[in-house]
Amino acid sequence: MTIASEKQIYTPEEYLQLEEKSTEKHEYRNGEIVLMTGGTTNHNRLVLEFCTYLNFALREQNAEVFAGDVRLWIPDYREYTYPDIMVVQGQPVYQSPGTTTITNPTIIVEVLSKSTQARDRGDKFRFYRSVPEFKEYILIDQYTVLVEHFVKTSDHQWMLTEYEAKEANLSLNSVNFEISLEELYKRVNFDEEV
Repeated sequence: MTIASEKQIYTPEEYLQLEEKSTEKHEYRNGEIVLMTGGTTNHNRLVLEFCTYLNFALREQNAEVFAGDVRLWIPDYREYTYPDIMVVQGQPVYQSPGTTTITNPTIIVEVLSKSTQARDRGDKFRFYRSVPEFKEYILIDQYTVLVEHFVKTSDHQWMLTEYEAKEANLSLNSVNFEISLEELYKRVNFDEEV
């Protein structure tokens, strides 16, 4: 079931009721409901590769990985979204009722696409920064080897490190995890995107 677009502005409660019945995923943006577009095979490969390594590394740590289907509620901006990957340290804090929406990710990872990269770098990042627990943001380019890693410093500044070589290693600050870009991009076929 696709959400009808007759009505222009929805309450968060109306969105959740419609989303529960929908066969497609939608974001909620301060009253508007926006259909999420499908991903490419390279997008999926990058999400799966990152999740596989991250999930294995966090098995003995007090952190949990969520991918794609778990919603994030950002109350300051009245936004529901589905980040590609989220890491929660400790226990997830759910927006009640149910276990479909969390409010406390420490790390968010987005794989960039042509249609979402401006929003992922702009408004979405600004909205994510309103989440008190949020400390790290990773943007992975699916069209070239490039990872942007933002880390919140102790004085609430955001520091950016860019990785553009397959020999580089991405190390997270909030959890004990490191991955080489060679491993991350191992199955990506850039020729498919031409």
